[in-house]
Amino acid sequence: MANEAGISRLYLFDAERLAIKPVNKIPVGVISGLRFSPDSRKLGMTLNSAQSPSDAYVLNLGSRLLVAEKLTRWTFSEVGGLDTDKFSEPVPISYPSPVEGQQDMDIPAFVYLPPGRGPFPVIIHVHGGPENQYRPRFNSQFQMWIDELGAAVIAPNIRGSLGYGSRYVTLDNGYNREAAVDDIGALLDWIVEQDRLDEDRVAITGASYGGYVALAAAVHFSDRLRAAVDRVGISNFVTFLENTQDYRRELRRQEYGDERDPEMRAFLQRISPLNNVDKITIPLFVQQGKNDPIVPMSESEQMVKALRAR
Repeated sequence: MANEAGISRLYLFDAERLAIKPVNKIPVGVISGLRFSPDSRKLGMTLNSAQSPSDAYVLNLGSRLLVAEKLTRWTFSEVGGLDTDKFSEPVPISYPSPVEGQQDMDIPAFVYLPPGRGPFPVIIHVHGGPENQYRPRFNSQFQMWIDELGAAVIAPNIRGSLGYGSRYVTLDNGYNREAAVDDIGALLDWIVEQDRLDEDRVAITGASYGGYVALAAAVHFSDRLRAAVDRVGISNFVTFLENTQDYRRELRRQEYGDERDPEMRAFLQRISPLNNVDKITIPLFVQQGKNDPIVPMSESEQMVKALRAR
């Protein structure tokens, strides 16, 4: 099994002939818990997908080597009586994002569309981490947005995401922090070119590091966004590094930069959304847990205070 651009891809391997063959019967999603039957004719697994919240499946393997005959679903998880067959399934895409002095980089993303022709309003969802990866698991919130708001949802894996090689995960480190924000600008450019998406009705949301990206996008792209939602986001990298839990500080310095270095400190202050609130002209909703040990509540409090003071 391999993680290929966030999707679990299953392969059958013939150890005697050193041959490998992909299994094409698996829906787009995330596989775990692989187990062979005692006779090796069946392969059990847990599959989490847009239409299946972690259910048990069995893949029947044929009498011939490298043959997968049928995938059978054994369990049907509780979804409150909803018809999951109507849930939107993600479409993997990539879009170009500029790299200074180099050829454009392809940024992977998943797009969920409502039924119909559109053009649909868009919600951009940015994962936290930043060393994380959006994967096409069951997501009831996305499905609610699609069904209740008629909105398309796009989940990009911007620079710094896991799953695309050791170089990709470091491309937003230190002084390259805003390269990840540039990937959101490139996504807005891509949206303009899509007939089924409405470039004039785009919002962005994210939590933790994704909350920082939502705030930074509000700073840089208020003229292209309708709203932003920041959940427990970093508003100032210097105060975040000074106030996060001690056990996390050194690890985060490796990612964001060491705020004790004067040059790096000046850079972090310059790019922090807290110091650029004058550029935010769209509605912003800030959510924060009081006892969050990772991103302290002070990050949200100072952001709200600065915006209200303005």
